Amino acid sequence: MQRIDHCLPWGCPGTERTLSVFHFGAGERKAYIQASLHGDELPGMRVAVELKRRLAELEGQGRLTGMIELVPVANPIGLGQMIQAASQGRFELGSGKNFNRDFADLAELVAPALNGQLGADGAANVRLIRQAMLAALDGLPPAGSELAGLQRLLLRHACDADLVLDLHCDFDAVVHLYSVPQQAQTFAALGARLGAKAFLVAEDTGGSSFDEACSMAWLRLARRFPDADVPLACQAATVELGGMADTERERAEASAEAILASLAEQGLIDGDWPAAPAPSCVATPFAGAEYAYAPHAGVVSFLQPVGAQVAVGDPLFEVIDPLEDRHSIVRASTSGVLYVRERLRFAQPGLWLAKVAGAQSIRQGRLLSD
Repeated sequence: MQRIDHCLPWGCPGTERTLSVFHFGAGERKAYIQASLHGDELPGMRVAVELKRRLAELEGQGRLTGMIELVPVANPIGLGQMIQAASQGRFELGSGKNFNRDFADLAELVAPALNGQLGADGAANVRLIRQAMLAALDGLPPAGSELAGLQRLLLRHACDADLVLDLHCDFDAVVHLYSVPQQAQTFAALGARLGAKAFLVAEDTGGSSFDEACSMAWLRLARRFPDADVPLACQAATVELGGMADTERERAEASAEAILASLAEQGLIDGDWPAAPAPSCVATPFAGAEYAYAPHAGVVSFLQPVGAQVAVGDPLFEVIDPLEDRHSIVRASTSGVLYVRERLRFAQPGLWLAKVAGAQSIRQGRLLSD
């Protein structure tokens, strides 16, 4: 195991933040795994603890057949943002920016350098594109903020990987995954191993999240250079490991083993691993996810648990105004699984309270909420 520490730019005088990357194994294939890009989403960090321990064991046993990079604390900025004992890890306090939005468009960065360079040899094209990505990121002007520096470092470590897993969680949620639809089959086994209850797919969610920055670059380059063989060389997914309170040791150990078995399935780890169980969900369009909102302010009582299968018209939650006695029941407008509930219990304007993954597209445009 090799530990690589990067100092983030623009630290205040007398302070310094570090991004730490743990490097295991060697080989032609590479996997990159990071946790807690939203600094207050700790289940992924807890799973990364188990992954780090197990990867060190497997490396010592000579069972790693590829290179694996692990970033247990992908967001030291957000992890340190505490206000009156409450963690604020989703948005950078100084800029208000979501830590998992607006990653660089790698296709745009490298396309000029690739003009006339790509041919019919897919493997050679992959090598050339990855070299161009690394060179383009290294050639950018110095990062103008600590956040920009962090995002650049994360993307640089991931851009030459065959497999990228971005470990997150939601507020109160079942395990669920996000990827581009072209990779749904790749991640079906991982979802089954993790017991995922929802798998949402979309090509462009509108926010340039980390996993999309890694995978969409290859789709965009393939479309930009249609006469060349440009494979979808980076398989990337966001893995939501349940809710924010799901940090139990047994659960973390099981999730780590599920991820390791999937890495073995991708040819990165040697040995015998349990076969994946039958899928616990099917991929559905992210555009089919209903975001349910309250019609007025008030105390919220949920009427369905996470993981419940609901039909159109089923009650999701009720909202009661304690002063005016307004009482509303919000019902599902699509059939599917209730995969996320908000952790707060007071309805506020513009903030969703529940999400239902449906099979039919009902939304357009930007799909990601901030």
